[in-house]
Amino acid sequence: MFDFPYFITMLPDIWKAFQETVVMIGIALAISIFIGLPLGVLLYVTDKGLFWENRFVKNIFGFAVNLVRSIPFIILLVALFPLTKILVGTTIGPVAASVSLSVAAIPYFARLVESSLRDIDKGVIEATIAVGATPWMIIKDVLLPEAKSTIIRGITLTVISLVAYSAMAGTIGGGGIGDLAIRFGYYRYDNTIMISTVVILIIFVQLIQLIGEQFAKSLDKR
Repeated sequence: MFDFPYFITMLPDIWKAFQETVVMIGIALAISIFIGLPLGVLLYVTDKGLFWENRFVKNIFGFAVNLVRSIPFIILLVALFPLTKILVGTTIGPVAASVSLSVAAIPYFARLVESSLRDIDKGVIEATIAVGATPWMIIKDVLLPEAKSTIIRGITLTVISLVAYSAMAGTIGGGGIGDLAIRFGYYRYDNTIMISTVVILIIFVQLIQLIGEQFAKSLDKR
């Protein structure tokens, strides 16, 4: 069932596929943090009773976030082919796949950030406002420091979700572990490759979870 000598000969292809997966996840994660973090903060501070309360802004961005999150990733992947073609000049490969991964990850991470900020005691925010802190100071010196451990856990969950999404992206030309599993494991009924890719993804996810949780605990001073 598992051919070890054959597995050894396939190691270069497996390593290349793993690198492509890491590239996809790395690009998408960087973009999702860069855009999703401020978007999550905006969703929180414009909510009712907060210092930047704005129902219109909250509803507009909230609707956009929910809209993207409601679309199955495989459909989103295909729907974004024209945008991907414009941005990177191609619709195949890990860099092209990272466009759809980023679009899917941004609203997901934004909601995790918003949820993290909601765990903060509003009394802390009110006390900061009482001493004359500006909105930017509240965000920079109160909200983000207080929520940093839960935000790290949110990043961990986002990475794990991106691993699953990247495997789906591989089925339609994105490359990576998913592509290898489909081309060799499924189409060629290659149990060795199928088992290898599944084990690699399991180990990868477990390592991400372990590292993320340990880092979050080190930042949690409660």
